[in-house]
Amino acid sequence: MADHRTDVVVIGAGQAGLSAAYHLRRAGFANETGFVVLDHAKGPGGAWQYRWPSLRMGKVHGLYDLPGMAFEGADPEQPASEVVAEYFGRFERTYDLPLHRPVDVLSVSDDDGRLLVDSAAESWSAAAVINATGTWDKPFWPYYPGQETFAGRQLHTADYTGTGPFRGRRVVVVGGGTSAVQLLLEIAPVAAATTWVTRRPPVWREEPFTHEWGRAAVAKVEEAVRAGRPPASVVSVTDLALTPEVRAGMDAGILDRRPMFDHIEPDAVVWADGTREPADVILWATGFRASLDHLTPLHVREPGGGIRMDGTRVVADPRLHLVGYGPSASTVGANRAGRSAVREVVRLLDGRRVPQLA
Repeated sequence: MADHRTDVVVIGAGQAGLSAAYHLRRAGFANETGFVVLDHAKGPGGAWQYRWPSLRMGKVHGLYDLPGMAFEGADPEQPASEVVAEYFGRFERTYDLPLHRPVDVLSVSDDDGRLLVDSAAESWSAAAVINATGTWDKPFWPYYPGQETFAGRQLHTADYTGTGPFRGRRVVVVGGGTSAVQLLLEIAPVAAATTWVTRRPPVWREEPFTHEWGRAAVAKVEEAVRAGRPPASVVSVTDLALTPEVRAGMDAGILDRRPMFDHIEPDAVVWADGTREPADVILWATGFRASLDHLTPLHVREPGGGIRMDGTRVVADPRLHLVGYGPSASTVGANRAGRSAVREVVRLLDGRRVPQLA
């Protein structure tokens, strides 16, 4: 038997989870009996609170307002982890959201027509679950032959805290996204040498990042989740901005991209033609996968590993909505997803109309 009973459980308090909580509040769901938000972090900020300290607001690739509270006036030189955490915390307080943290959700399972949300210490029975666990907890490490023999250090962008481990080292950065570019530009001045490798040639865009650019990237991912295929990340299909800093990196030879190597040796990466690049450190800027293991008991995955979606609703279980997944796994899609999920949850529970969401 569950320790608590509520209408809706929101799992995760990043941008998507907070958006869903805001719309649940507007739809008339009361604290605790109406909905709760369970977050595994010790404080506000979602994945942003874990970003490397040198990521300044001026380098952030687009941050959208949370619903009902504009994000403005940020110092471009201030760490993004601090700025966004403060903004999210202010949002939580302003709307008096029923947050429980830190709570690590272990599983979501069927419980006689309701959903049982279990953590290590407590459990909640809910009529619906809005899952907003994002991707930060599941860094993706691709495998290449010989990877386990590498005698140097390997780390993922999720582990990056600064340039210290790269000082005086020969560094290979793997990945074609914005994070790879930003970290290369940061590491190169202190490293003995840097090499950038990607699976596909990067696509550069002259204009600055805009909301329209972000929406176009989201549209590229949406088709996959509707078909039940595992989605690529929104970041992975977002082209790279050709900023003055990037141009300078190109001129300096830092952003001289090479194709993906074939295998790894104890002290080098090696291409199929036998070309070797000595390396002391490999930084995998290879993105993240959706953090959904706790949903395994519901058996909602398709044979290929994806989850078939209709908007935010999981087709195999309409009690479950995924926000911050696939096309909504970015700030551009998170707000819209939170709103859509609540609209569907309202219909599921009692069919009442919610004018605020019309």
